[in-house]
Amino acid sequence: MIETDILIIGAGPTGLFAVFEAGLLKLKCHIIDALPQIGGQLSELYPKKPIYDIPGFPEVLAGDLVQNLMEQIKQFQPGFTLNENAETIDKLDDGTFIVTTNKGTKHHAKAVAIAGGLGSFEPRKPIIDDISFYEDKGIEYFVKDPELFRDKKIVIAGGGDSALDWSIFLADVASEVTLIHRRNEFRGALDSVEKLQEYKKAGKVHLITPAEVIGLNGAEHLESIDIDENGAHRNIKTDYFIPLFGLTPKLGAIANWGLEIEKNAIKVNNALDYQTNIDGIYAIGDVNTYPGKLKLILCGFHEATLMCQSVYQRLNPGKKYVLKYTTVSGIDGFDGTRKEAEKAVVKSIE
Repeated sequence: MIETDILIIGAGPTGLFAVFEAGLLKLKCHIIDALPQIGGQLSELYPKKPIYDIPGFPEVLAGDLVQNLMEQIKQFQPGFTLNENAETIDKLDDGTFIVTTNKGTKHHAKAVAIAGGLGSFEPRKPIIDDISFYEDKGIEYFVKDPELFRDKKIVIAGGGDSALDWSIFLADVASEVTLIHRRNEFRGALDSVEKLQEYKKAGKVHLITPAEVIGLNGAEHLESIDIDENGAHRNIKTDYFIPLFGLTPKLGAIANWGLEIEKNAIKVNNALDYQTNIDGIYAIGDVNTYPGKLKLILCGFHEATLMCQSVYQRLNPGKKYVLKYTTVSGIDGFDGTRKEAEKAVVKSIE
C-alpha cells in the first residue's frame, strides 16, 4: 500500500506543478500515469514542439518544460506509479481514498487530484483508403522528433494550431512543406495564421486551400498523395503525410467513479477550489470543465495552486494558514534562501 497526502492522477505539466505547490505546504504527493514516462502529452506527442505561452519563457520546447518541472519538484521527492491506469476508487469512512490500478497497485490518499489532461487519446484519422497500410511508412499522426523529417518533403493536413505551428516549425527542417486545409479559414491563433501567410509569400510553405487528401500512393512507403482541390484532382509527391485533425479523448475508468461528467470532462466548482461533486476529489487542467474554461497549461497551474490550498485546509481544519511568497519564505532544500530573503525584506523595511 502506497501512502500519500495527495494522489495525483496524471503526470502532465499540471500534475507535476501540483507537486511543487503541495510541497510548499508540506504535503506529500504520489503520481499515477498510464504512460511509461512523465510529461503526459508533452512527452508522448510533441516533445520537440515549442510552447510560447509559459510565463517567463518566450519559447520553450515541450520536453524541456517537462525537464524543468521535474527539476523544480525533485526536492519534494514525489513518488511515481507509471505505465498503470487508475481503475477503481473507494472512499473510506474517514474520508480518505483507496485507488487501485489495473495492475493491482493500491494507493491510500487523503485527497485525490485528477490531472489526466485529455485522458487516454487517439488521433482522429482521415477516412482514406489504405491509410492503415502506410502508418509508420510515411503516415505520422504526431511529430515526436522533427529530425525524422530533415530534408524530406512533407504534407501536413489540418486547420488548427498544431497544423499551423508544425508547418511553420518544420519549414526550417524539411526540404519542402505543404499545408492542406479543406477551408480557406483557419482555426488557429491569429499570429500563427499571419506568420503562415508570411511563410507562404516567402516560399517557405506551400498552402493549398480549399483542398482535401483523397488518396495515398506507394509500393512499400508513401510516395505521393492525391488531393481534391476545389473539384480538381492533382497529385503531389511527398515522403511524409501528417494529418493533424486533433485527438479523440476518453476518460477511461475514471468515467465510472460517480463524478459529474459533461462532454467528456469532469465538472468542478471553479468558484472555490476545483473540487468535484465528491468531497476530497479534485480535477485540474484539461480534464475539467466549468463556465469560461480555457485549456491552457498556465490555467492548469493556477488550478493546481488553489487545489493544494484547499487540500491543506481539508487536512488541517481550523488551522490558520498564512500565505507567504517564496521570495520571503524560501523553499526548503535551497540553503540560505529563507534567511537571505528575510534579511532583504527587513532591510527594505528599515
